[in-house]
Amino acid sequence: MTAEPRALLRQMFDAAVGAALPERCLPGKLPAPGSGRTLVVGAGKASAAMAATLERHWQGALSGLVVTRYGHGVACRQIEIVEAAHPVPDEAGRAAAERMLALMRGLNAEDLVICLFSGGGSALLTLPAAGLTLADKQAVNRALLACGANIAEMNCVRKHLSAIKGGRLGAAAHPARVMTLLLSDVPGDDPAVIASGPTVPDPSTFAEARGVLAKYAIDAPASVVTRLQRAEDETPKPGDHRLCNAHTVMVSRPQDALMAAAEVARSAGVTPLVLGDAIEGEAREVATVMAGIVRQVVRHAQPVAPPCVLLSGGETTVSVRGAGRGGRNSEFLLALAIALDAMPGVFALAADTDGIDGSEHNAGAILVPDALRRAHERGLAPKRLLRDNDGYGFFHALGDLVVTGPTLTNVNDFRAILVLPR
Repeated sequence: MTAEPRALLRQMFDAAVGAALPERCLPGKLPAPGSGRTLVVGAGKASAAMAATLERHWQGALSGLVVTRYGHGVACRQIEIVEAAHPVPDEAGRAAAERMLALMRGLNAEDLVICLFSGGGSALLTLPAAGLTLADKQAVNRALLACGANIAEMNCVRKHLSAIKGGRLGAAAHPARVMTLLLSDVPGDDPAVIASGPTVPDPSTFAEARGVLAKYAIDAPASVVTRLQRAEDETPKPGDHRLCNAHTVMVSRPQDALMAAAEVARSAGVTPLVLGDAIEGEAREVATVMAGIVRQVVRHAQPVAPPCVLLSGGETTVSVRGAGRGGRNSEFLLALAIALDAMPGVFALAADTDGIDGSEHNAGAILVPDALRRAHERGLAPKRLLRDNDGYGFFHALGDLVVTGPTLTNVNDFRAILVLPR
């Protein structure tokens, strides 16, 4: 192997992020101009960077509005950029969504609407349906984030409480041509799930949204319960004529990020094994499974012999039971550290490609073989910290956080477990 383990892990992560940067992956996917106006709208952690890239590569006039997370804004000349809260929405996001929907009025068949959506768009693009308030949406979002629901479940509920998501924005743009450019942050790359699919048909139903709340025993506000029970205005479904002129292009996916990291590994003399780009489940349970695969590699050189790196993407979840700090990547790594029990020659990095692990300032962390020893020397109790959902506290104390700041892209979580020969 030609690189130091920590450095190699970071190089793989940087390559994964680089493969999904809008400036790299967006220009070749732009639509042909229309004969009428070109309007740009969007939402997500990468949407401002996507808008800036679009401006640099577009010939002709543009106008529009894009909403991104606080700290993720990029200056644009023609497209207005609004910053709002994520993962719990705020008034800035609500107001931006209301204005965005209003921009769809009066469009005709000669007009082109370019929609730029990435991960985070669902929370940022919040416009409560009739009878609901922003406070209602905030309460449901907090409950969904804490209960361990996966992204598809969360967005099913969000769509049925929204006046803009689940195809409603696209339907409002009819009869204009709508081209949606997506950066996927969801397992399976389903356009109906990315940012809650504002411009694509929605196959989910009010009944399924009620089922999510029941599954996780979420005590929703009375107005939310009433909304889901009445089910008077379903989201636009496949075949809806208002979406007949709407088209979707996938700009970048988690798989692209994993393949870029795999190439870095090969160049360093390490065999990459991609385990999957759509891995879901409780972060600590996924860590237990990954630890089992590592032990098979170490003991039997299966399914691949060291030196190797196990690469995976997707979105794990965390059922919050404690009061600690930490996102799903730091929780995954802390659980992995406990499961591996200081196994020699095993290093790992887990981080969110958007640069934010949950609501903390770090993207994730790096795990090295002596982490448990150093933790005990500092008086830390790893199992107690895991029970308290405090992966951030564990890795912060060790100085092993990965801090990038906003990367201005988002293709979900990146995990790399490097196994060296003993």
